[in-house]
Amino acid sequence: MKINNKEISNDSKLTVFGGVNVIESDELLFQVAEKFKEISEKYDFNYVFKASFDKANRSSLDSFRGPGLDEGLESLQKVKDRFDLPLITDIHEPDQAKSVADVCDVIQIPAFLCRQTDLIVAASKTKKIINIKKPQFSSAKEMFHAVKKCNAAGNEKVILCERGNIFGYNNLVVDTLNFQILKQEGNPVFFDVTHSLQQPGMLEKSTGGRGQYVYELAKAGISQNIAGLFLETHPEPNEAKCDGPCALKLSELDSFMERVIALDEFVKNI
Repeated sequence: MKINNKEISNDSKLTVFGGVNVIESDELLFQVAEKFKEISEKYDFNYVFKASFDKANRSSLDSFRGPGLDEGLESLQKVKDRFDLPLITDIHEPDQAKSVADVCDVIQIPAFLCRQTDLIVAASKTKKIINIKKPQFSSAKEMFHAVKKCNAAGNEKVILCERGNIFGYNNLVVDTLNFQILKQEGNPVFFDVTHSLQQPGMLEKSTGGRGQYVYELAKAGISQNIAGLFLETHPEPNEAKCDGPCALKLSELDSFMERVIALDEFVKNI
């Protein structure tokens, strides 16, 4: 499969799905998209802008969810028009698939929803690339059931994304062997490094996190010879309306990507 005429595979140069956790404002989207595009051209990696229009699986009723489908897609279209970037966003209900496919190049299935057959089938029928997050409660091998659902709906363009497993209360761990298992059927494998740093339900109304370790954890994933990295950033993570404790600070993005791309090239040239 290709985006921007560049191959997405476990042996190709790294692809990055990067952006913000949730749409807070057009200004924030533009700021992050501009920075990511500049850095992707500087270090020559394949880049897709990411933002969510709705965070449906929040810790609390009071948690910020985003602008919703219609307003969110309008904002994403503005990013596409202004910066000429491909887009990825997640869907939560089958009837969202077609509207999202009209704007986005990749449709993401959230981790908690990857067992929802109707959702996966609706996304697959759009013929867009499908990025399926591995649930925190599932083994790597179980992901191939979701892949088969996509294939049965006529879509072979399926990416599998590792994002850690529940380990006791308020904690996630990443088993690096999962990357090799997820690659067994030939699907491109991504690593959602920022969400793997979550501490679910740790804060009163939101998820905690350990964003200070984002580079160290990213190195572990990149060492496994994978197709891509999923990464969220924010100019001020402490002020982010969702998952701020896991996000990389935008001012650190250039240095982070310089090191990650160098490591990816080293691993794939061994």
